[in-house]
Parts: sequence; structure tokens; C-alpha cells
Amino acid sequence: MPEAPDTDKKNAPGAPGRVRRLKAFFVKLFSTDLAKTPGRIKLIACVFIALYAIIGGKLIYFGLHQEQTPEAKRGGGDVVAEARPDILDRNGEVLATDIKVMSVFAEPRRIIDKDEAVELLTAVLPDVDATDLRKRLGSRKGFIWVKRAVTPQQQQEVYHLGLPGVGFQPENKRVYPNGPVAAHVLGFANLDGVGISGLEKYIDGQGLADLHGAGFSLTPENLAPITSSLDLKATYAVRDELAKGIAKFKAKNGAAVILDVNTGEVIAMASLPDYDPNTPADALDPNHINRVSVGVYEMGSTFKAISLAMALDAGKVNLNSRVDARDSLRYGRFTIHDFHAQHRVLSVPEVFTYSSNIGAARLALMVGVEGHKAFLRKMGQLTRLHTELPETADPLVPKNWSELNTMTIAFGQGLNVSPLQAMMAVGALANGGVLVNPTFLKRNEADARQGAPRVIKPETSESLRYLMRLNAEIGTAKIANIEGYFVGGKTGTADKIVHGHYADDRVMTTFMAIAPADHPKYLFLTLLDEPQASSETAGYRTAAWNAGPVTGKIIERVGPLLGLPPRFELPTQPFPLLAKLGYGMANIPQTGGREH
Repeated sequence: MPEAPDTDKKNAPGAPGRVRRLKAFFVKLFSTDLAKTPGRIKLIACVFIALYAIIGGKLIYFGLHQEQTPEAKRGGGDVVAEARPDILDRNGEVLATDIKVMSVFAEPRRIIDKDEAVELLTAVLPDVDATDLRKRLGSRKGFIWVKRAVTPQQQQEVYHLGLPGVGFQPENKRVYPNGPVAAHVLGFANLDGVGISGLEKYIDGQGLADLHGAGFSLTPENLAPITSSLDLKATYAVRDELAKGIAKFKAKNGAAVILDVNTGEVIAMASLPDYDPNTPADALDPNHINRVSVGVYEMGSTFKAISLAMALDAGKVNLNSRVDARDSLRYGRFTIHDFHAQHRVLSVPEVFTYSSNIGAARLALMVGVEGHKAFLRKMGQLTRLHTELPETADPLVPKNWSELNTMTIAFGQGLNVSPLQAMMAVGALANGGVLVNPTFLKRNEADARQGAPRVIKPETSESLRYLMRLNAEIGTAKIANIEGYFVGGKTGTADKIVHGHYADDRVMTTFMAIAPADHPKYLFLTLLDEPQASSETAGYRTAAWNAGPVTGKIIERVGPLLGLPPRFELPTQPFPLLAKLGYGMANIPQTGGREH
């Protein structure tokens, strides 16, 4: 039976009409009827204008928002410099901070013509090595750095090259607005934002590196600044005076420090020659080491302060005791003599003011080898000093400690310690007898003394303050007795060891000073390596003639900056404990004497 026709489809309402209308539209559109040509041209022009507008808009968008491939994002994210907290001085001045910069990267797999890319990029970035860049662009890596932290002008020039596969990555750059000032304390961070030395490395060790590694997105706004113990103005002044002293006395290098004896805060520090942390490659020069905490030296006669404190605290002598210094002191084939021999019996204060090697050695022998070692260990002189700075060194301690070692170490030869380590011990002698570990972070006295051990009695501490003041009045520290600051001090001159033997013509000079001696606040140290004698120094190259004057200049310049205004009336009873013990002469200013 034949199939019935599909009358429903055939008679669907409106279907033939739509088809006819579409057919008529296209016939008219492509018709050659000249009367209708202008309308068609306008329509086609509008369509093309719209298409070009869309394409142009997309190009502008891609130019302003360069989209990195997922691979490039992963590659860049692994090495981009993350934010770091600001480092401030104790008064809020910025010592280290971040700035936003753009870095140029490339995706080698997307570079079409590598030779052309190398030629164009090195023309804009002349300090990029063309051979190295060509080799890295030829690798199969998904991401490489072309140049980190480009200038805005360089960024624009690279952008206008229009190279596919070359883009920009925003990141942080560490900057140090004060240049080399405090360089050894701050250290530096590399281009990847990783702390390499100094406080920068310490900050990473406190958890910053772990936060970055865990993928936390940190900004300067959500990172609390680190407040250091440094005073920027005082640090600048110390560095400036040290540089002048090195030049004046033709020394090879030098260092200077100011330590708060009550809190242990390092207020200022300079070690010259230094470097600018904005160009950290200079830090690799071995001559640019931090001589305050990394260098270890024989501290010379400044160690006599520790030796006298040891004998006084052990009760072996008092300030009225006398020590035989009539003749040189012989031990086997070795002979100990005084630089300015008096050839007579000396009082304990005279041992200090005449800087008698013989007297210091005899006092140490009274305590004995084991007692001497125990006292130095208690004073932190036989183990490595630990502070926030990772750059420290172990002291050089005699392997077989004999009586001869005790005798020579008593006047500062035979034991090498860092200058900051020696300052910690002398700071305890000045602050009442508490050993406060130095710090490069701001803190108060209560926090500093919490858990700090008492190492000598308060009356021993006052005795040492008196001896240092007496030395500034009539002894070797007289040249640093800056009027108005009631300074106390001790010189130190050590022959340098050259090829295993002490050299007669090369010395390391040290000067330590406290101010004010009645209630010490600050301990000053200056160290000069191989200063030269001159007519101005009467032919001497000892500390009293070079490190001493430099320290005096520093005290005079930074005293007002640190809240130590000059006092032109001497205190009436600077050493009350000694007066109670019967040493009333300690409160009577001394005059005369000789400089030596």
C-alpha cells in the first residue's frame, strides 16, 4: 500500500516564507544592481570596522597585561624575590627596605629566532652577556631570567622590541639607603631575596624563609619591621672618625665600636675597609671582613683590666697591695719586660697606669693556671661569642696551657679573641659585674639582665672603673681624657705574629674607654692594624698615640648624639663603695704623671 504524503511538514505554517525571505536577502546582497551598492558597502565596512576594533582591543589588552604561560608562572614563582621586613635603627630611621622593580624573563620554547632575540636584548641591556644568554635561550627550560631589576627606561625599550616569549615579572629588590654605613651589621640579601649575611641572614633564620617556602604571599605591610640596636647618626660619625684615623696613622685597616654596657646593645660599629651592600659582590673581598666579630686578635694591654679584676675579685690583692717590678720576669728561656720599666715595686694602681707586663703576669700567677682559665671562661673569653650576626669566629686558645701562657695572656698575648668578645668582658667590669651578651637588636636593661650571670663583685667593678679613670688622668689613656665626659680608659699594643714569630715593627693597637667612669653608660673601642709612627706621635706607634686619639675624637663627636652632654663640674664622690672600704683617695682627682 503506498505511503501517505507528509502533509504536516508540507503545510507547516511560515516555513516557506522564512526560506523565501532568506533567499531574497542573499540575492539582493550579492546582486549587481548598482542602485543598491552604497548600502552594501556601508554594511560591509561596518562589519570590518567592528572586527578590527575587536582585534585591536585584544592586542592592546595583551600588551598591557602580558599573560604568562603556566610553565613560566611556575618557573618565575620559584625564584622571584619575595618581600622582606624593613630594618630600622633604634630611632626609626630606615637602614634596609624593599622597592618594587621589574625583571625581564624569557621562555626559550616560545622564542622564534634566538639569534635575533639575543641581538636585540643585548643592545637594550648591554651588561647582559650575549654568549651566556644565547646558551640559556637554547636550553629546553621553560623559564630563564634575562636581567633582574631593570630600570623603567630599560623596561620600556624591551617592551617596544615586541619579542614573543619575553616578558616582565614584578618583584622586590632590597636596597640600603645609607650605602656602606652599618654594612657589616646589616649584611645583605641577594637578588632572590635571600639573606646572605648579617641581620638579613638572621631574619631568614627567624622564620621568614620558612614562610616564603610555604608559599605565603607576604608584603611589607604585613611584615613588622626589625628594630636594630644601632644609632644611624652615631654609626656614621664612628665610621667617619675611624676612616680619618686610618688615613692619619697610615694603618692597613681598623674597627670601632660603641657598646651600651648596661643593655649589651651595639650602638655603633664600623670595620674598614667595608663595602656597599647595594653592590654585594664587594663583600667577597677578604679584606672586607667584619673585624669586630670575625677577626680574632691578641688584644694587648686592654686585657690587663681583666687580669687585675681577676686578682682583686679573688682577694689575692687589694688597691693598696704592691707588686715587685724591679727586674724583668724570666721563665725558662723567655723574658718578660715592661715597655716603660720603672725598676721598682709598684702599687696595684701603678701596675695599671704604667701598663706593667711584669705586674700583670705576677698577679695572674697569684691566681694560678686553673683559676685563670676558669675566670676567663666565666668572662666568655674561651668560647665562641654568639650574637644575631652569623659571622663569628672561635677564639684561639693555647692547646697546652702552662704557667707561661697564664703570664703572657695576663698582658694580652697568647690568646686571640674577637674585639666584641673582649668588650663583653670589659663591659661587665664597668656595669657592676654582670656579663651581658652583646646584641644588635634594640632591648631594655631589664630584658638584658634577665638571666645574665654576675661574674665579679660590685666593689671589684668599682675598683676597675676607678683604675680606668685614674689611667685617663695620669696614665696611658691621658690623651683620650675628653673634658666633660669623665672618661676612663686602657690602651693595648700587641706585636703582630709574622711567619710564626712576633714582629718588632708591626703592631695591632687597641683602646677601650668608658664614659662616664662614675656611672658608665657606653664602652668605646678603637682598633688599628699596623699604624705607623710619625713625628706627630714622637716616633711611637703604640695605642696611646693613635687608637687613643681616635677614640677621643669619637667620644667628643658622638657624646651629644647619645644623650651624654658634657659635665664640666667633676662628680664629688664618683666611687662611693671604695670610699666606704677605706680608699678615699679614689675620689680625689689625680694630676701629673707621665704619658707612656
